[in-house]
Amino acid sequence: MANDATLLRPAAPALPSALARHARNPWLLAGLALLALLTFWRATDTTPIAVALLWTWLPSLLRGLWVNIEISVLAVALGTAVGLVIGTLLLSPSAIVRRVARVYVQAFRNAPVLVLIYFTTYVFPFEVHIVQWSFPFPDWLKVVLGLALPTSANVAEIFRGAIQSIPSAQWEAAQSLAFKRSEIFRLIVLPQCLRRMLPPWMNLYASITMSTSLASLVGVHDVVDMAQIASNTVVRTDFTILVYFTLLALFFAYCYPIARATRALERRHERH
Repeated sequence: MANDATLLRPAAPALPSALARHARNPWLLAGLALLALLTFWRATDTTPIAVALLWTWLPSLLRGLWVNIEISVLAVALGTAVGLVIGTLLLSPSAIVRRVARVYVQAFRNAPVLVLIYFTTYVFPFEVHIVQWSFPFPDWLKVVLGLALPTSANVAEIFRGAIQSIPSAQWEAAQSLAFKRSEIFRLIVLPQCLRRMLPPWMNLYASITMSTSLASLVGVHDVVDMAQIASNTVVRTDFTILVYFTLLALFFAYCYPIARATRALERRHERH
């Protein structure tokens, strides 16, 4: 009997763990949010008017979301290009070059995103003068630069970690087969690095996309700014709640598939 009791004892926490697993299910959370919204609708007689107003403002919200997507794509593209260069410098044989690259990475990885956005917004001029021509320096481009700085620092660390995760035996085996160093990197190391870098890079893109919501604080007409304009124009409590629920749903609908794809790539990498 004692042995039976011992065998049964570890099974006790199964119910709480199952509940915790279901509590992390995003579809369950989305369903609970929808249930809360429906409860609010039933408690408010004027909600159909708010829904009609939301339908009127929805195209503006979608145009604002497109601005956020454009900013995130440009920021990640620029940050990735710079980050690969910085990541290469982190692996330089020169100690001075490695130290300078490390300072860059630590400075921008640990700086608040909002501070970087304000920094690029107010440090860079509003116009660029070249000889007798003047070119505007729009706020959305400054936000792109502000988000590209932490992106480049994180990509540099991702690239460095991917390179160093390749076993040294693969370099030695390729050298014993008379491969040149450039061929080893191009044919053996780089393909493995790209596969290992892709999941964290996708996570980084989702994080930068969510950070674009800060662009409204410096005058960029993104989806958050559109939601604020809609709320201030309509001036209805039920509409304000509804429009911010919609804002949350738009970001979730864009970022959640990225998170699922990232997880799928991670599982595939674990199998191979």
